[in-house]
Amino acid sequence: MTDHPITITPNPHRIRVMLGGTIVAETTRALTLREGGMPPVQYIPRDDAEMDLFDRTEHRTHCPHKGDASYYSLTAGGIERANAVWSYEAPFPAVAAIKDHLAFYPSKVDAIEELTE
Repeated sequence: MTDHPITITPNPHRIRVMLGGTIVAETTRALTLREGGMPPVQYIPRDDAEMDLFDRTEHRTHCPHKGDASYYSLTAGGIERANAVWSYEAPFPAVAAIKDHLAFYPSKVDAIEELTE
């Protein structure tokens, strides 16, 4: 994996994800995943998300570095966004920390806020 570095670190800040004026996830236990030259991604524990707003879809993708991702649509505040959220339910051992976490496409939610309080 040296040609494709991935680091996962605990984020000490509060992460809040908003859609349609609704907080759909909020945590102080996010993991920040940095992969290659891509923007960092916040992975939020499922326990800190309003899972009743999430609907699993049939969409799947495969990452050669992380494994198979499943997807959820998100509905909040009268807004529905298809496949706005992904999760690695059985990630490869090198990234096992992101199991049972959710990540959000920034373009499909109103905001992913990092609050330093």
